[in-house]
Amino acid sequence: MDKGKTDHIVSAYDQELAELSSMILRMGGLAEAQLASAIKAITTRDGELAERVVAADAKVDALEAEVDEHATRMLALRQPMAVDLRAIVAGLKLSADLERIADYAKNIAKRSLALNQNPTLPAVHAVPRIGGLAQRMISDVLDAYARRDVPMAIEVWHRDEDVDQLYNSLFRELLTYMMEDARTITSGTHLMFVAKNIERVGDLATNMAETIYFLIEGKTLEERRPKGDDTSSYAGPDQG
Repeated sequence: MDKGKTDHIVSAYDQELAELSSMILRMGGLAEAQLASAIKAITTRDGELAERVVAADAKVDALEAEVDEHATRMLALRQPMAVDLRAIVAGLKLSADLERIADYAKNIAKRSLALNQNPTLPAVHAVPRIGGLAQRMISDVLDAYARRDVPMAIEVWHRDEDVDQLYNSLFRELLTYMMEDARTITSGTHLMFVAKNIERVGDLATNMAETIYFLIEGKTLEERRPKGDDTSSYAGPDQG
């Protein structure tokens, strides 16, 4: 094979890898925006915004399907090795995590619609704080991916504990309201699921940080994963 043809193949391969990264970043931008809008819908009681979040989830699903198709084609045709193989496998894992983040944003938006039918609880004002932490984790982990920045990925990884601690605090506050006044049980339950969804988003951003570490370093992160959620005996994730 002559050098010109080899260079062309290498260039085309590099373009395919770059396109995979671009698709992941577009998907991440959508998922991050979905989460921000869902949290805003909660605090502003904006039903129309919540409906748009629910409807827009299909865009993220479509992008995930594109990533799967693109990555599968590269695996079949290019037979990648070493860092190139890790880049493709990481792309598949990141897209799966981002699709789940968008699902949780959709769940939050659905809860927002239900909350609009009930009186507001003071605890709702804690949602933007925990939501903002999770949103910044997504933004920063995407930056770490784009820059192939290991220290940034590790820094995001450590922040999951901050989200867990805020979740614990909000959970207990909501439990107090519900025990003191049965009329708050419906709103309190919806907000508990909202908080749990946001905590799960933090977990997924942490997953992404670990994937990025593996992509760059070629090994798993050996530190013990930070975890501060001590409410698992009370509530599980919202899958609705």
